[in-house]
Amino acid sequence: MAANRIRVAKDKAEFVKSLVASKDTTGPFQTYADVLVFSAALGAKYKKRVALGEISKRDPDPIPQEHFVSKGYDTLIKLLAMTANKDISILSSNDENYDTQRIRIFEEYANGGLELLQNEFRGAVDYSERLLLILSHDKFQDNSAEVEFDLSKFI
Repeated sequence: MAANRIRVAKDKAEFVKSLVASKDTTGPFQTYADVLVFSAALGAKYKKRVALGEISKRDPDPIPQEHFVSKGYDTLIKLLAMTANKDISILSSNDENYDTQRIRIFEEYANGGLELLQNEFRGAVDYSERLLLILSHDKFQDNSAEVEFDLSKFI
C-alpha cells in the first residue's frame, strides 16, 4: 500500500480521542486505528457514509496506512471498497488512484459510524458500558430472528 494516510474529520477529533484509553480517559479502544475500524464497520452495517469535510490536522493526526496493515485491518478497508464500488479492480495494488479511492471509502464509512456512535453515546459517562449495551442489543436482535421458526409451511 502507498504512503497514504487515514484521516479523521475535525468535528469528530475530540470524540475519537475520548474513545481511546489513556490516563485521562476510559475509552474502550487501544488505538485510533481500532476506533476507525470499528466505526467503519458500524457505518457499513447501517449503510452510513459521510464525507469528511474539514480534516483534523493534529491529535489525531492522519494515521499512516502501515498501522492498519500491521493489524490486518487492510482487509476490511479493501472489502468495504469492493462492496461499495461493486468492482474488484479497486483491489489493484499497482494503481495509486485505487488506493486513494479505498481510503476515501473507508474514511467515509468511519465518519458515518462515528456519527452513529456520537448519537448513541450522548450523555453517557462510561463509553465501554454503552458500547457493550449496543453490541449485546444487536446480538440479541440477530439471534431472535434465527430462533423464530415458522411451522406454517409444514401444515
